[in-house]
Amino acid sequence: MQKGRDLAGFLHETAAADIAKLITSIAEGTKELSHAVRNLGAMGLGGSMDVTNVQGETVQKLDDHSNNVMMRVCKDSGTCAGYLSEENEDIVTLNTGGKYIVSIDPLDGSSNIDIAAPVGTIFSVLERISPVGSDVTREDFLQPGYKTVAAGYALYGSSTMLVFSTGAGTHIFALSTDDNGYYQTHLRMFIPGGGRIYSLNQGNLGKFESTAQQFVDWCIAHEKGPYSLRYIGSMVGDMHRTFIKGGVFLYPAAKGEKRGKLRLLYECIPMAFITEHAGGRAINGSQRILDIQPTELHERCAIIIGCKDLVSKYEEFAQAVAV
Repeated sequence: MQKGRDLAGFLHETAAADIAKLITSIAEGTKELSHAVRNLGAMGLGGSMDVTNVQGETVQKLDDHSNNVMMRVCKDSGTCAGYLSEENEDIVTLNTGGKYIVSIDPLDGSSNIDIAAPVGTIFSVLERISPVGSDVTREDFLQPGYKTVAAGYALYGSSTMLVFSTGAGTHIFALSTDDNGYYQTHLRMFIPGGGRIYSLNQGNLGKFESTAQQFVDWCIAHEKGPYSLRYIGSMVGDMHRTFIKGGVFLYPAAKGEKRGKLRLLYECIPMAFITEHAGGRAINGSQRILDIQPTELHERCAIIIGCKDLVSKYEEFAQAVAV
């Protein structure tokens, strides 16, 4: 069977040279991580370490390995000036001469590692605002999402998929086990409308803001029949299904709070960027994700993301509650 266009050729034709180089380097890192996920036991990467990250979460061995791999490939790209990760408390300067900075969740869905469920990598790219030739600053990373120049994720599941946008559509590439190359499967893909799937941890529904309960009740009692609940437990896994089959992913704020659990800079913003370029929407309940001004490196954020119609329906319930 004939393969689609390869990643290198696609980036050469569609992206600026330095962006193409950075995404190519990140893609090479995802290949290493795909191999590590599939050879977890043989590589001694199963289980946890006796440390917690800045989020207060136990660090899995594969988390640490993933962070080291992605930091290395970003540095080796020569175009990445700075690096922010879920696993690092502060920013890291990689190349003072680099033009771009990367915010990344090296391994999304760590709780899925030991049960062989889908995990992934999420990243976003910004142009630095500090002078080239100097160390990066926190201000380089604390830019609103609408300034993102590229974002994407890799999914390590039954197959390894790379999904990204450089601002001109959202594209999907699959990793071939024949030659370890990425080949295009979807060009300028759009989230299907009319998807009848909602995705959230429904066991926590009683803890979420009241809008979430109203929205779920609407999904269950829909006049055309109840919507289907699907929840994998990794943002990458749930969002990949949303891109392919439509629907909406929700991680709302808890009652009495405005922020959710997911991280703004390296989970919500990159997913919002590629979702908007796939014809969808992403809000925190009341505000467009890409319009939020970040104030902290590891800031948390609520998110409702997916096809326009379902995100807009959630927004309707939120506005009614606010009146």
